[in-house]
Amino acid sequence: MNPSYFLAWCGFRTFYKFYCGWRVFNPERVPRNGPVILASNHASFLDPPLVGSGLTRDINYLARESLFRFPITGWILRSWNSVPVDREGKLQPARSGIGLTVIKSNAPVVPVRVFGTFEAFGRHMRFPRRHRVVVKYGRPLYFEKLRSEAKACSKPRLKEIYQEVANELMRAIAKLEPCEDKEQFP
Repeated sequence: MNPSYFLAWCGFRTFYKFYCGWRVFNPERVPRNGPVILASNHASFLDPPLVGSGLTRDINYLARESLFRFPITGWILRSWNSVPVDREGKLQPARSGIGLTVIKSNAPVVPVRVFGTFEAFGRHMRFPRRHRVVVKYGRPLYFEKLRSEAKACSKPRLKEIYQEVANELMRAIAKLEPCEDKEQFP
């Protein structure tokens, strides 16, 4: 981890632990080294750092390109391994972005689900409020059969494969159930 990433990682871990009473489940399912794709639900600005803070390795983040327009903010985001993404991209409707990313890669894909972040810091809020947040990491998925088929299939089938991958990931994320503990704080 570079110094900026490490300081932010420590800061977010402290915030989540003491302000949000965070819980982290199954971080050992994420490989400690090498490429991996983390596919997570997203309901709040708290989600990306929560997903990364639960791990002991640095990761790269995808962030909306408009967040990089301001020099200081752009520098900070880049120092935290963030990559600008044009959310107005011209992908065809049937082509799922995550499906395309997965098929073009050989990395395992770990489904991740976060809970409580919208309640802690939803779009309508100016400041985060105290609310438990939880991050759960699923078992890695490999998509070997679909990756192999994608190398030699027609364009229409390739679009179907992208959507199949996206659908399977959404099912895997949905299967990560919320914690049994319903209390807001320990």
